[in-house]
Amino acid sequence: MKLNENVQEPEQLSGLTLAYMGDGVFEMYVRFRLIARGGVRPHKLHREAKRYVSAKAQSKILKKFQEDGVLSDEELSVVRRGRNAKSGTIPKNTDRATYQNSTAFEALIGLLYLTGQQGRLDEIVQKAFDVVEEKEVSRG
Repeated sequence: MKLNENVQEPEQLSGLTLAYMGDGVFEMYVRFRLIARGGVRPHKLHREAKRYVSAKAQSKILKKFQEDGVLSDEELSVVRRGRNAKSGTIPKNTDRATYQNSTAFEALIGLLYLTGQQGRLDEIVQKAFDVVEEKEVSRG
């Protein structure tokens, strides 16, 4: 859902801006998945969503993608930009490396969304779900 607006040159956005977009997009995918699976109680939905959207989970996803060679060179470049982005604060419940990896993952999601790469976005999100749910991830 983008309405009738376009982002000019999304490839030129900062890693943190891409991560901001990616955070919202990934959260939407997670919420849809949980509701589609029959989740209806908000507290339980929120608790289950944390399995997917926590910095620790997203860092694990990114590491698995890198180990398995899932990402293209262009995607790895976006990941590096996201990881190297300078954030003013890091949440208390995570370390710097985990937070940087989480930001990198979100930047990738944000760029795929903003550039209209819907098929690849769906593929990456499905692979992310597989990592969280501990299924095999293969090269895409």
